[in-house]
Amino acid sequence: MPPRYAYWTIIAGGLPTAFRAAVREELLPTFQRIKEKHPDAQMKYFARGKLWESPEAARSPEKRMGTRSRDWRPGGNHRDPRQKFVDAKKERNAAMRKERWERKQTPRGERKPWMRGQGTDEPAQPPRPRGPNREPKPSEDPEPTPPPGKEQPPTPSPAKPPERGSRRRGLQPQRRFSKGPRR
Repeated sequence: MPPRYAYWTIIAGGLPTAFRAAVREELLPTFQRIKEKHPDAQMKYFARGKLWESPEAARSPEKRMGTRSRDWRPGGNHRDPRQKFVDAKKERNAAMRKERWERKQTPRGERKPWMRGQGTDEPAQPPRPRGPNREPKPSEDPEPTPPPGKEQPPTPSPAKPPERGSRRRGLQPQRRFSKGPRR
């Protein structure tokens, strides 16, 4: 039996047959008999998952790649859709590194104090008011009072026997254990 990855085979009616051989001459008598019944029968060389006209065609590099260049990809243009975000991030990081380097190179007395949003289009936040005229924090708001009306004491419910499993234990004082000597 020839190796499974490269052999001669007979194609009849567009489908491969079970006839295989390592050498073409071994299949010629069988091929002639099949050709009598199927005039469209062909003998092809199978290698690397494809059918070839000959072993030389399977070995030649231009046949392997076809007429396409190395840049060709099936399905059209293969660009990463996130590449624009990657490029923007690289540009932003480069600008920050340049700004940091320039800041380090200027003498201490000439440096501007660093502020949030410095060098960006973000507007500076106005200072917050201090003192008694400021707005109260949410935690400082007074507790809401109930609406005015007639207050009624809660009515006790009629005494029913407790349901099974609903017993509650009364609160018991927690026991304190004295520490003994370590073992």
